Amino acid sequence: MAVSVSRDLSVHVLEDVNAGKLTDRHQALRASVQKGQPKSLGVSQVMLGLMVMSYSIPLHFTKLTEVVTLGVPWWSGLSFITAGVVAILIEKHCSMKTLGVCMMVSVVSIALSVVALIVYSVDLEKNPESPCVPMTHNSNSCDEKYYATRLSRGVKSSLLLFTLAQTVISSTLCFLLYKERRNFGQYTALTQGAPATPTSVTPPDMN
Repeated sequence: MAVSVSRDLSVHVLEDVNAGKLTDRHQALRASVQKGQPKSLGVSQVMLGLMVMSYSIPLHFTKLTEVVTLGVPWWSGLSFITAGVVAILIEKHCSMKTLGVCMMVSVVSIALSVVALIVYSVDLEKNPESPCVPMTHNSNSCDEKYYATRLSRGVKSSLLLFTLAQTVISSTLCFLLYKERRNFGQYTALTQGAPATPTSVTPPDMN
């Protein structure tokens, strides 16, 4: 708020409307972002990350392949959880800066998801299911290697599906945030050139 005094001693109080417009912009941005339900998408990402990490535990008790040696479920799961937490927080602390941070985290999550998908696919291709070899001639049960490889491939297939779902969710969230950032980007220079609203105050007559 600025105050100016004219020659006739009248006081002009200049009300800065920039702050009001910026507040309105933040409220409109927050309402628009909330329509995309980033909190729901964030919760889904956190749940997927926890599922990926927990489902990968049985793989440590079978033959160690590229998925386990490279720690794919762990760093991919942590990236999912991080992206989900940031998406949840953006609903409470929504601004152009936090939008950019969330977009960056989502892009990193998408990139890691694609890498994880490639590793899962290559691993499944290189480690086929072992044939069923009966333990005895008169037995219908297969040897342990058959069940171990079958379990391993089943778990890896589930992890691949979870990672694919995470890729879709992160891509959707990234697209929504980019759209909102683009729509409200025109207000970034709002403080520049916005006129103040003058209010005249005439001093009392002392005569």
